Amino acid sequence: MRGQRGRGLAAWGHGEGGGGRASILSACAADYADDAVKCVFPCLWGRNSLLLFHLPMTPTPASYITALCVAALTLLATPAAAGDLEAALEAAGENRMALEAAIAGTPEGEREGMRWLVAHMPTTDLKSLTTEFLMENNSLAYESWRGAPWQSSVDKSLFFDAILPFASVNERRDPWRKRLRTRCLPLVGEARSASEAATLLNNAIWKEFGVKYSTARAKPDQSPFETIDSGLASCTGLSVLLIDSCRAVGVPARFVGTPRWSDDSGNHSWVEVWDDGWHFTGAAEPTGSDLDRGWFAGRAAGATRDDPDHAIFAVTWRDTPISFPLVWLPEDRSVGAVNVTDRYTTKAEELGEGLVPVRFCVRDKADSKRLVASVTVVDSAGAVVFEGKTRDERFDANDHLASALREGSIYSVEVLLGNERLSRKFTAKAQTLIDIAISGPQEQRLASGHITNQQLTRQVARTLRANLWQAHKKERRAARQAEFKSRMLRQGDFKMPFWYRVFGDRPEGGYSLIISMHGGGGAPKEVNDQQWSNQKKLYQIDNGIYLVPRAPTDTWNMWHQGHIDGFFDTLIKDMLLFEGINPDRVYLTGYSAGGDGAYQLAPRMADRFAAVAMMAGHPGETQPDGLFNLPFALHVGALDAAYDRNRIGLEWQEKLGSLARENPGNYLHQVEVHTGKGHWMGGEDAVALPWMARHTRSLRPTRVVWLQDDVTHERYYWLRNREPKARERIVVERDGQVFTVLEAPPACVLEIRLDDSMCDLDQSILVRHGELVLFEGVVERRAETLAKTLTERGDPRGMFSAEIRVVMPAE
Repeated sequence: MRGQRGRGLAAWGHGEGGGGRASILSACAADYADDAVKCVFPCLWGRNSLLLFHLPMTPTPASYITALCVAALTLLATPAAAGDLEAALEAAGENRMALEAAIAGTPEGEREGMRWLVAHMPTTDLKSLTTEFLMENNSLAYESWRGAPWQSSVDKSLFFDAILPFASVNERRDPWRKRLRTRCLPLVGEARSASEAATLLNNAIWKEFGVKYSTARAKPDQSPFETIDSGLASCTGLSVLLIDSCRAVGVPARFVGTPRWSDDSGNHSWVEVWDDGWHFTGAAEPTGSDLDRGWFAGRAAGATRDDPDHAIFAVTWRDTPISFPLVWLPEDRSVGAVNVTDRYTTKAEELGEGLVPVRFCVRDKADSKRLVASVTVVDSAGAVVFEGKTRDERFDANDHLASALREGSIYSVEVLLGNERLSRKFTAKAQTLIDIAISGPQEQRLASGHITNQQLTRQVARTLRANLWQAHKKERRAARQAEFKSRMLRQGDFKMPFWYRVFGDRPEGGYSLIISMHGGGGAPKEVNDQQWSNQKKLYQIDNGIYLVPRAPTDTWNMWHQGHIDGFFDTLIKDMLLFEGINPDRVYLTGYSAGGDGAYQLAPRMADRFAAVAMMAGHPGETQPDGLFNLPFALHVGALDAAYDRNRIGLEWQEKLGSLARENPGNYLHQVEVHTGKGHWMGGEDAVALPWMARHTRSLRPTRVVWLQDDVTHERYYWLRNREPKARERIVVERDGQVFTVLEAPPACVLEIRLDDSMCDLDQSILVRHGELVLFEGVVERRAETLAKTLTERGDPRGMFSAEIRVVMPAE
């Protein structure tokens, strides 16, 4: 997700920006990793001078899901880190439901693209785009990609970044795909390559659409339809139209420009298209059937890579540490960029006889991010033949330091980064990439919560787990503070007020938390408000936090609608952040309509609670299967005949008893049918609270029984199912190094999460289904897995360091 990005640029102009030149702060490139913590955390509390001028170009992780590292989040006070789908949905505010509907409504084979797009789009789009707009864009983008003759040369990551996006910069969001595809597809019918299609379009669309270059255009950042309707556009609007025309027929294309030419005479924008590499062309400035030609090529050759005022940038939707300089709107830093200057300033030299190009890339061993490092190449006689500095994540992924070396000769390359130095011998071969991993300062990385793809040892995983939680807590406290203080949680169109009281001194490990749901439902607001007030006084405890939420609706099913799960998930996360509760001692109870909620929420959110107590409620269609590892108390009056509560209570007593006998040690329960009591049990039900308090959560049980309700969940204990379906049943058990899938739907893709408390991760793990071996091998501990599992739940105990993905047989 993109909000506003930090970059070492102030406002700059002339050309389309029209403003005067402001002072420029050069980007600090080489030392951003060490300074990440200094930069990030102050930014989280608001956009200020430190944010704009103290910032090295700190790289954000590829995704908040693949790399939380809250201490290395994007440098501005965005609601969430780039690439994190859940954070993006949260940032969407009232528009969240539209985005979720778009994801849910997208066919499975195209859903990954929709998820990627939502996770990477600017905040303004998250808050405004409709379900219909996104679904049409996604569907037609896939159609264009799959239908292109050159599809095999356009991989998924390139498709995501250069075909799928609905915008190039900050232009108005038009639903352009269908209209442009209809008009442009006939123009490229004979094209067999992306470059051929791009040149055909650049030669034909201006006449087709009746558009010409003019500075009399209404504004620089015109959308495709604005340009077509007016017939006029300057270089920015023309570039946007050509890019969208290319994307409409499956040609990867992106927006490129410079804020100022080297002589300070103005700015310019143009287009790059991908065909086995990026190639440039001027929009409405075709050069026949050729690319990489144009009147501006000579001027672009004078650009300065390390001067952000005179460099050349290309737009990307990937996560990068810099933003594209919008000359016409310099305060907008929502558009990502890569620095592509070197490709325009470095002329292709004719290599002497026997010489071949060799490229060099230095990466952080921890997270595979590219680094700026000094490189020295020495021949076999000890003579230095080449020196230079490698590119970091500010530059295009294909942009590498390169040197011409004698083919077949043996060289040594020495890499110097801070105090770290290493050497490697290599033989020069044509098109060789020397990709070197170097260790950064581990202590600083862990202290900042920096996330990596590095394989971890048991000890490092333990250390990183603790530091990740601290970094996460600091970031999320800043993001959640205002809403939590208001005592009003928001989720789409729903609001859930809450009240709580703290009893006693904080015990070691943190307070316990009891979430207590009031009765009412199907009644006027005033009645339910009174029920909320009554619930606050219903139970007394000696120690812990007693919290009573007000149901978001006044309907009969107020406590088991789909939004309740999300509210309670947020509530538990917030109480962890602000009250330091013990996540293994969270309890749920509810009376009457609140009891209905306890019946239904207990099995579907069993891994969030230590125990649940249902008072005077009705289960609806819920079954107790999911209570395998969750102690469950049931209290009902013997005379409470409304909705058959008393009879159903007795039926559940029998069900739970039978399940407990069949599964010794599981399905722990307390059932009391109170003699002589009706719907009001006169306080006798309060005995359930000390019974619940005897239990702590079992988050890593040896068997998981997962029965989906009509409200589905992707994660349950140490399992994850990315495509859950209502009423699906999954049963998995573990015994040492062996995991056995006892029940699962056909073709189900199941993720099994692990850590060192469950098995020996240094030894082989076996996953089987009957006689079928689904997986066998050693599973690596990964920092990204720790981060991802923390992000999912915001629970320090719910972090896992390894995972296995298995696919069930189709039948």
